[in-house]
Amino acid sequence: MTTEATTTDSQVFTASWQDWHRAQEDRISAPHGFLAVTGLHWLDDRPQRFPDAPGAWHTGPDGVVVTLDDGEELVVDGTPVRGEHRFGVQPERSSVDAVWGDAVIEVAERGGNDIVRPRHPDAPLRTAFTGTPAYAPDPRWAVTGRYVPFDAPRPTTVGAAVEGLEHVYDAPGRVEFELEGRQLSLTAFPGRGPGGLTVLFTDATSGVTTYAANRVLTVGPPAADGTVVLDFNRAANLPCAYTDLATCPLPPAGNRLPVAVEAGQKIPRERGGS
Repeated sequence: MTTEATTTDSQVFTASWQDWHRAQEDRISAPHGFLAVTGLHWLDDRPQRFPDAPGAWHTGPDGVVVTLDDGEELVVDGTPVRGEHRFGVQPERSSVDAVWGDAVIEVAERGGNDIVRPRHPDAPLRTAFTGTPAYAPDPRWAVTGRYVPFDAPRPTTVGAAVEGLEHVYDAPGRVEFELEGRQLSLTAFPGRGPGGLTVLFTDATSGVTTYAANRVLTVGPPAADGTVVLDFNRAANLPCAYTDLATCPLPPAGNRLPVAVEAGQKIPRERGGS
């Protein structure tokens, strides 16, 4: 390969990574992204009022209910609602957004618990955001691995950024690969797209230059022979790296890599990163 071709490939690789990093930044700092969250409110059967949301909120066997005062209004699925509104039972890890002026009130279930999580565009964490530090992209951190499916998906319980909370995922398999001269593997969870995978992990940089609790890597669908690409340049922070108002899952047991993955996003400035 000529020097000119190598330079062009490097430029394309870097430009693609910059597009990815910019998209990550845009998502976390969107007007109703995680930097806009102002509260994490846990619901029970007692009506509660919160300073950053209208109405009184409670939950029970039939799901979340809000009772709005006179003059208060939410917009749910494009329809204005007043008085009492029943959101129904929310599936785990799903959510409904109720619009309140320029804010969004997220109603969700996390770890079997119903929550209300308001998101305000003028939240100080969002308005002060200046971007996330990251390692410079390097092709050597994009490695080819092999996906090995389990005989059947394995229910896997992991901890959460919130103490005492647990998440359960059906792990469909693991990814085996070589990194820094070592044979390694990571348990994978289902990804967002058909056939895609999500990998939660820590490594020897965790708590040093990268966020201590977790990072996440999105992996495309395996090829017919099981081949996958693990591009650790795209190891991303989860919302809990920026705010205590997130319920992010922790990596499963065994997903701590014994090597320093000096790639991807670093500790956010909001947590003292530089």
